[in-house]
Amino acid sequence: MTVSVFASFYPHAESAEKFLSLMEGMVRDTRNEPGCLRYDLFAAGGDGTGYHLFEIYADSEALEAHRAAAHYKAYRSAVPDLLAEPIGVLVLEPIDARP
Repeated sequence: MTVSVFASFYPHAESAEKFLSLMEGMVRDTRNEPGCLRYDLFAAGGDGTGYHLFEIYADSEALEAHRAAAHYKAYRSAVPDLLAEPIGVLVLEPIDARP
């Protein structure tokens, strides 16, 4: 069964460019993971203060492989210093979702 993740980020205003640069690499590297079906970054309402990731993995093993990847570990160590509040992460179970 697929696993979906929704993550929210609110970088400090002075860190927004660095945050987006970091996320560009994460998007590129994560989309190349074999179990990644979707990894899309969105800006919240166009105001540039919040960003959201929508992720879908083939299964829980693919999500765990993602979390074990070197690029994920590097991102998780770098991103907290750029944020005004902790990352909000929701792991979602589909009820009525399209594949």
